[in-house]
Amino acid sequence: MAGAEGKNRGVRVAGRIREELASLLIRELRDPRVARVMISRVEVTPDLQLARVFVRLTHDDTPEARKDAVRALKSASAILRRALGGKLELRRTPELRFEFDEGIDAQKRIDELLQEIDREKKPDEG
Repeated sequence: MAGAEGKNRGVRVAGRIREELASLLIRELRDPRVARVMISRVEVTPDLQLARVFVRLTHDDTPEARKDAVRALKSASAILRRALGGKLELRRTPELRFEFDEGIDAQKRIDELLQEIDREKKPDEG
């Protein structure tokens, strides 16, 4: 039972981190590179020591803009972590690691490939 409770706690903490970071990005950071950032998901380690924060861009989604946004978030991670510490009721605030969320791009590519395969099969069936 302790394992399930720990997992649920991790999910709850990840959700709180996502909510609080989204708010902090709007209110606290003045860096234009993060103005278009959206937090897509947060994953925390079972010991709650590390939070992987996955981000997407709402517009200007170019490789260079992605790199700039992640660089800006990494440079602001200490400020964000300190601000999070005041909002979360944890003994220790998790270390924040920012990454661009490639998962959506991969899913789109898989969907495109499946559609292409489906189009190639249809002429043979008839």
